Amino acid sequence: MISFLHVSKTYPGGNAALSNVNLKISKGEFVFLTGASGAGKTTLLKMIYMDEFPDKKSKGQVLIDFGEEHFDSQKISLRRIQALRRKIGIVFQDFKLLSDRTVFENVALSLVVSTNHSQAEIKKRVLETLGTVGILQKKNSMPAELSGGEQQRAAIARAMIHSPYLLIADEPTGNLDPENANEVFKIFQKINANGTAVIMATHNPSFYQNFTYRHLVMKQGMLQKLVES
Repeated sequence: MISFLHVSKTYPGGNAALSNVNLKISKGEFVFLTGASGAGKTTLLKMIYMDEFPDKKSKGQVLIDFGEEHFDSQKISLRRIQALRRKIGIVFQDFKLLSDRTVFENVALSLVVSTNHSQAEIKKRVLETLGTVGILQKKNSMPAELSGGEQQRAAIARAMIHSPYLLIADEPTGNLDPENANEVFKIFQKINANGTAVIMATHNPSFYQNFTYRHLVMKQGMLQKLVES
């Protein structure tokens, strides 16, 4: 589903974020991505949803294959990038919820602005998704009224509302206590069990040491080892 072919990325000033990365991730996989801060994890994730691109001189390439649709970093247009991102859910460490909208409104927003669903359809999908992540009872709450764990669950619901092929989670438990971190991880496992591929960048060894999902380790922009599930 995802292919990195000789991908390198150098930022202004000569900082090499990625160096000749070759990688394949299959449909429905759960993959851990680890490494020290600055190792290139976030840059690699941004390459997948094409917020960053390989250096042109390296002729590196990122290919995304969702079956009926294919995306190529060397040829993609802005319109196609938008189409790609509608098929990917993204969860960040800092939640990124809109503070002036309720949980329901935060989760519903992308459906409201990007689809032709009726209000009844939108309501049904939002309530189902909030139920999946365990915060249906908080649907009318504002983000500031939620705990950190509840805010992250709302962010996960927002990422999943389009039923994406892939969920990218960039340090999603970094701001959570161990109990909430474990609960959020269980949600990712449930999402993956339902067929969505998950790529999770994390510093938490209790996840990647205790579960047998594939484990990618980055160091100074290079993949160090691949531990297969």
